[in-house]
This record gives sequence, structure tokens and C-alpha cells, in this order.
Amino acid sequence: MRTLLMLGSVLALTACAMPDVAHYAQEEPKLDVTQYFQGKTEAWGMFQKRSGEVVKRFHIKMEGHNEGDNFILKEHFFYNDGTDDEREWTFSQQPDGSLHGKAHDVVGVAIGHASGNAFRMRYTLKLPVGDSVYRVKFDDWMFKIDEQTVVNRASVTKFGFEVGQVTVFFRRDQ
Repeated sequence: MRTLLMLGSVLALTACAMPDVAHYAQEEPKLDVTQYFQGKTEAWGMFQKRSGEVVKRFHIKMEGHNEGDNFILKEHFFYNDGTDDEREWTFSQQPDGSLHGKAHDVVGVAIGHASGNAFRMRYTLKLPVGDSVYRVKFDDWMFKIDEQTVVNRASVTKFGFEVGQVTVFFRRDQ
């Protein structure tokens, strides 16, 4: 019982240690994800196990556009093992300022918040690995570096334990 209490305390303290997106309110340049991803964007990234080992690299070609009150973002992933995948996000701006997103492999709704040069989005993803599909939680943080560059760092967890990290560099020609 004591071990469970200690583990719960450590997890609670770790969660509290994470900065809130509002921490970046004064940072420039401001990041509006629906504006940044309007049109064509390319990205390069990798997935690392929690040990740091890179197990997958990828290139993404993206295209975003407004459709009524929604923002549609189409992603086409090209992996280093020769496979590819597609995801189409539908985002809607909420009255509280948050951005809600849906995609075929997202469980429920992804919820994002922007402030300053940062955007944080959390969601559960159905992740295929071999013949299995795992539900993992993503905690995505995006930071606008300059008018052409956004960096994304995501923590991937299962049952509250980190299983890996995703790093992505987005680049636009302006």
C-alpha cells in the first residue's frame, strides 16, 4: 500500500511540474496553428523509445484549408521502412478559445490550447504496431521558432508511463 501511495504522489508531482501553455503567453512569434498550416507544409520527424533509441523516422507532406467553420489538415506520412499512412484532421474553434480536433485514428476529441508561440494538444491515438493496435496518449507541444519553422515535441504514454517521444520539425516556404 505504501508503494502505491508513493507512486501516486510521484505521478501527481510530475503532472504538476509540467508548464501550462499560458506560461508562453509573451513569447514571439505568435503561433496560430490554423494560420501556420494553411496551404502546404512539409515536416520531418522521428519516434524514440523511452531509452532514446530511434525506431522510426518519417517525412510528412501536409495541406490545410478552411471549410466552413472548420479547419481541415491532411497529413501524408512516408516512413523510413517504406510504409506510408494518411490522417485527415478536422479542427473546430471553441467558444473558450480551445481547438478541438477529430481524425479517424483519434479516440474521442483532441483538445488544444494556444498561447504566445506555443500550442499544446492532448489526445488518445489508435497506434498500429505490427499486428496489434494500441491506444496511447499524446501530449503534443508545438513551438513557433520563426515564420517558417515550428518544432513539435510529444510525449507518448500508456497507462500513465512514457513509452516514447516524437520529435517533428515543420517547415513552410513563405
